Amino acid sequence: MSVTGPGSITAANIAAQNSMMDQLNTLAQQLGTGQAAQTYSGLQSQAGMVVALNSQMAAINGYSNTITTVNTTLSVAQTALSQIDTLAGQVQQEFTDKPGFTVNGSGQTQVQVAAQSQLDEIVSLLNTQVGSNYIFSGTAVNQPAVASTNDILNGNGAQQGLTQIISERQQADLGSGTGRLSTSLSGSTVSLSQDGSPFGFQLTGVSSSLNGATATGPTGSPPTISVALGSNPNDGDTVSFQLTLPDGSTQSISLQATSSATPGTGQFSIGATPAATAANLQTALNSSITTLAQTALPPASAMEAGNNFFADPPQIVVPGAGNNYSTAMSLTNGTSANTVMWYTGENGATPARQTATAQVGPSTTVNYGMRANEQGIENIIKNVAVLAATTFSASNPNANANYQTLSQTAEINLNNVSGSQSIQDIESDLANAQTTVANASKLNTQTQTAVNEILTNVDGVNQTDIGEKILTLQNTLSASMSVSARLAQISLVNYLGTSSG
Repeated sequence: MSVTGPGSITAANIAAQNSMMDQLNTLAQQLGTGQAAQTYSGLQSQAGMVVALNSQMAAINGYSNTITTVNTTLSVAQTALSQIDTLAGQVQQEFTDKPGFTVNGSGQTQVQVAAQSQLDEIVSLLNTQVGSNYIFSGTAVNQPAVASTNDILNGNGAQQGLTQIISERQQADLGSGTGRLSTSLSGSTVSLSQDGSPFGFQLTGVSSSLNGATATGPTGSPPTISVALGSNPNDGDTVSFQLTLPDGSTQSISLQATSSATPGTGQFSIGATPAATAANLQTALNSSITTLAQTALPPASAMEAGNNFFADPPQIVVPGAGNNYSTAMSLTNGTSANTVMWYTGENGATPARQTATAQVGPSTTVNYGMRANEQGIENIIKNVAVLAATTFSASNPNANANYQTLSQTAEINLNNVSGSQSIQDIESDLANAQTTVANASKLNTQTQTAVNEILTNVDGVNQTDIGEKILTLQNTLSASMSVSARLAQISLVNYLGTSSG
């Protein structure tokens, strides 16, 4: 007969207890983590699938972080654009609320003073940052999008600002006082000519109902219009000269023949001969040109100066001999050495939206970049800036007319022009981007839920079952340890005595 001593029994129990402790630790980890295994090797054949699913989950989490950043940028941008649009509307409303013409000591009306304040707000909004990024600077997110209001209006050292650009352009457009046009008389033929420069009035056409007259042009270089009187016109006959102003607007000088020896405004007297009538026509034409040069030309010139300053690159007047801008014959590209560059962000060939691109889903990217020099934004800042930069002399009898024309042009320009980008178009682009991001976010959430379900089935545990197993194992382990403890207290003598009894 073989006898198993108490030491052998206790050793077996201890081994069993150690096994149960290992099981208990494993179950406790499963209960705490909700996972069946803490290493991929513990998942055996399903390890590869779990690796792929966890990688997919990590990617989705990355997309979610990107979506948060993009949504913040788009939301801030939409707010800024909406405020800029509101400021443009406020400028227009100022024209209605304060239509009068009273200038302060600086030669500006209340509307213009308000425009400078609104320009400052627009500049501030265009230099909006999300985190450390300037959102209207294209890819140059580390630098402001636009120069300061003061630099834009007044320049910076050797760099000229809009105020100086306007002054130089107005001198060039006015010329000697006739908008760079001149008349000549040869017999009974009156000619009206440009001076070959891009400044002042440009001739675009002529129409005539003058009896016996031949009107031609503009032809030649520089362009010239001629009106040849073959006979005297009849009382009431007219001739009209069509002109284009620097900003692209148009004006017409219409002159009427009259038998009166004291012609009124817009009239010329019929003389004794066609030559005498032609001389009277030339006098009336000179007078009308001078008047138009003093009334319609200055505001059109200021607006074109704004176009020049906000162009890419900016255009500046090349003065004539003796630094005389009234005899200037050309424009040239401004440089950073002599002209303030109002837009200071990135200005590459890539479309503005594509200057910021983010992947927000496995197969979804969104373009959400912006530049402050986009047409819809530039149109607003340009027209508000021209208002803020132009000055008028209270002693100038034409100042009121100049101001009214300028303000009316600015008001029209601030409205949406068909065929041109508006600020609402930019807002629409961003709204589409927001929709794309929202749809990607929903799809990511759905994918995340599905992946979680698969992972739970593969790597997850039923925590109720685990709890029951732990409880059973704890009870078994407790009983086993109790037996082991009693066996460990029995000596060999006691064991033999007990056995013999």
